[in-house]
Amino acid sequence: MLNEIVTYLDRLREIAMDQHGFVTLAQAMEAGVPQPQVAQLTARGRLDRVAHGVYRVPQVPATRYDNWARAVLWTGAPEACLSHETALTAWGISDINPDKVHVNVAKRRRLRRAGGDQYVVHHHDLVPEQVTWFEQIPITTVATTIGQCIDWGLDTYLVKQALDRGGKTSRLLRADRERLAQKLEERDHAHR
Repeated sequence: MLNEIVTYLDRLREIAMDQHGFVTLAQAMEAGVPQPQVAQLTARGRLDRVAHGVYRVPQVPATRYDNWARAVLWTGAPEACLSHETALTAWGISDINPDKVHVNVAKRRRLRRAGGDQYVVHHHDLVPEQVTWFEQIPITTVATTIGQCIDWGLDTYLVKQALDRGGKTSRLLRADRERLAQKLEERDHAHR
């Protein structure tokens, strides 16, 4: 029995190493770890339940991005990613400091799980080209992020800051920057 527990924990730790120490119940079961074993490992203190269906493997060191990784996994949605204000922060192109983590899921997805009060869940259908990776966490691209923030109604000065700073990187193409600047101008003109 002890060898099984070690084997199960090893499987979970392997998954968690790529996800800032977290693993979902669905991922555990996919890896061949039965739900009762996850419960048993949690009861024995080998796993910490941190959200609905999300567990932390304590042997994996914490990182500064744990909260973001946990937010994406909390949704239970395979298409989930960081977005909007949180993505602006991750990309380092705005001085914004959101008090909640913004995540994006598909329009059809309805989340009915506890613990979501620290998250802002947006429902947009994204194509694969609109999503990339940041520190092993799925995230909207810079152009998609800025476009979402314009639609969301983020303050103009913060969007202009993101356009300026993003334009100085290779992550925001000139054509995208010009298109988004025009979109911002049209939004602001419509609200006058």
